[in-house]
Amino acid sequence: MKKYNFDEIVNRRGTNCYKYDALKKIFGSDDLLPLWVADTDFRTPDFIMEAIRRRMDHENLGYSFRGEGFFRSIISWIDHSYGTVIPEGWISFTPGVVSAVTVAVMAFTQSGDKVIVQPPVYFPFYESIRGSGREVSLNPLRLHKGRFHFDLDDLETIIDEHTTMLILCSPHNPGGMVWKREELEALAEICNRHRIMVVSDEIHSDLIYSGYRHTPWWMVSEEAARHAIVCMAPSKTFNMAGLSTSYTIIPDPEIRKKFNTLIQTLHIGNGNIPGAVALEAAYNHGHEWLSQMMAYVEENYRFLEQFLATHLPRVKVMTPEATFLVWLDFREYDMDDLQLSEFLVREAGIALNNGACYGLGGDGWQRINIGCPRSLLKEALERMAQTFGRIKD
Repeated sequence: MKKYNFDEIVNRRGTNCYKYDALKKIFGSDDLLPLWVADTDFRTPDFIMEAIRRRMDHENLGYSFRGEGFFRSIISWIDHSYGTVIPEGWISFTPGVVSAVTVAVMAFTQSGDKVIVQPPVYFPFYESIRGSGREVSLNPLRLHKGRFHFDLDDLETIIDEHTTMLILCSPHNPGGMVWKREELEALAEICNRHRIMVVSDEIHSDLIYSGYRHTPWWMVSEEAARHAIVCMAPSKTFNMAGLSTSYTIIPDPEIRKKFNTLIQTLHIGNGNIPGAVALEAAYNHGHEWLSQMMAYVEENYRFLEQFLATHLPRVKVMTPEATFLVWLDFREYDMDDLQLSEFLVREAGIALNNGACYGLGGDGWQRINIGCPRSLLKEALERMAQTFGRIKD
């Protein structure tokens, strides 16, 4: 069995890499440790790169389509992950999960309709809704005993005749929650009763910590599956987000037909050759690599948790159940979000994601990306400890 090296430093500067090469534009300085954008600093797996190189050796990059191998690899991956074999016809290509969410909003809601999101949550959801001329309806998550929970009582109160869709983040970004099956069933009961379509962003569904199990939305119940679009991708899992390759699982044929029609109308369904090749290689050969990568990420989390408890006890951490992202609570320092972000950038030299951009409940929090070599994480935490250590209680 091959042992992969996640301690390796891969120099990404000078590649038009958003995480590194956009630091000056976003944060005002490129002399920062970037632990913000949600991709990893690990080398994209060798079996993916080799598959792309083999295809590139055929020096014709004309129009192509996704063959049977593309769909078989997805079906096999889902079967291995969840013990269920889905029909090939349920699968539709999309160039990204956010693209899929936006297409769903455009196809299944009308101008002026309300679409529910559950903040703090992945901020492009807001853009997908407002940019399509729909209204954002907020159902904030409830923070209890260090974990986010659905606030179903509040959900019942905000639903009205204009509410037609809920966008679910599962697993949750930025909190890292793996929603329990009973939580999803309770949410589904309300959505089914009010005939609300659920669009479930499950891009982090491969990145599950030991002791937890992800439940795809279409497996919550037959009724839930009939009114849902589930968005998945190998991009976060295998560090191939730049290849713009994802897919949806849509069990209902009428929903699937309407969704695919808009994809075709917008001419965004062709995809690209390297992306199709990479997905197939990832899903056919990626199980062991993913197992080792997640073991490394979990060790990174344990390192972070112990470091904060020892050196920065005023920074509280929401224990992740999934993803390589961690939600950090700086509220004891009594800074507003601008002050906190500027302090991290100017004094500590660290680029994190400001919690306020995730909506209600994000004030005073920062999202840190621990999908990186431990040496980078260690340096970032040491900078943080040294800088915040100068603040008097």
